[in-house]
Amino acid sequence: MRPLNRVSRICTRAVSVSTDMEIIELIGRLAFAYMFVQAGVNHFRQREGMVAYARATGAPAPELGVPASGVMILVGGLLIAVGLWVDLGALLIAAFLLATAYWMHGYWGMDDEQRHGQKIHFEKNLTMAGGALLIFFLFNQFGPEIGLTIGDGRLFPQL
Repeated sequence: MRPLNRVSRICTRAVSVSTDMEIIELIGRLAFAYMFVQAGVNHFRQREGMVAYARATGAPAPELGVPASGVMILVGGLLIAVGLWVDLGALLIAAFLLATAYWMHGYWGMDDEQRHGQKIHFEKNLTMAGGALLIFFLFNQFGPEIGLTIGDGRLFPQL
């Protein structure tokens, strides 16, 4: 597909956009963000059940942690999806996933019947946290070069 000449970023100049790789990157961002946006909404729709589950696992301050983590993943997912401050969105999601892996899926303290399932969830969260950190890295290092974003897609200057 040949690039189209139109404005892809909020700016005053036209840039060449919609290359095949930009579209693939956008699809990847949307696919990654979808689950976190849905889960963030569910943290509020199913708050009581999630608080009870968090309390049962021994997570600290579940009455505060459930809505706070819901905001983290909802905002993080939306930032990644729309291409605004993608680096911040990725860090919010990585922080959520690492904390959730430890507090909610601590398989090492469970009996044999629960251990296998919780270990799978723990490893899944670590894998997705790795993906979120990779998104952070890519946008931090190459933000202005990544198309289909708002601005250059990052909040933090290149580290």
